[in-house]
Amino acid sequence: MPGPATKAPSKKAFHFPKTAETAAAEPTVSKRKSAATPAVEAAKETQGKAAQAPAKTKVKAAPVESVTAEEKVKRPKKEKVVRDSFTMPKSDYDKIGLLKQKCLANGVHVKKGELLRAGLLILERANIEQLTAAVAAVEIVKTGRPGKS
Repeated sequence: MPGPATKAPSKKAFHFPKTAETAAAEPTVSKRKSAATPAVEAAKETQGKAAQAPAKTKVKAAPVESVTAEEKVKRPKKEKVVRDSFTMPKSDYDKIGLLKQKCLANGVHVKKGELLRAGLLILERANIEQLTAAVAAVEIVKTGRPGKS
């Protein structure tokens, strides 16, 4: 039985392009070697290092760091979101749609959940008599999913 046949690679190996810095750092190989070449390369290296030194000092700017420190004001942590479901009569559900339309007429785009949370804020600020009256006005609904009709 013949052994497994290996296939030659179909793509050529990727060649990383050289940047100006890496090309200057690597010595070039020429066919002729002269005595002047090492001296020229040494001069280029010292000029390259001298040119890079002022660039490093420009990067270290103190005002930039102080601005970013001021911007990093401690923000309050976001509260964890809880997903829940509940049942309500169709008439109450329709009231949510009417309230959304009312807000849109006044130029405020609001979501269903935002409306319910706004209602909670109003109920929280109400005194105990108003809260108990509002709870008493709500009809009791059987919990769970509605039956198929």
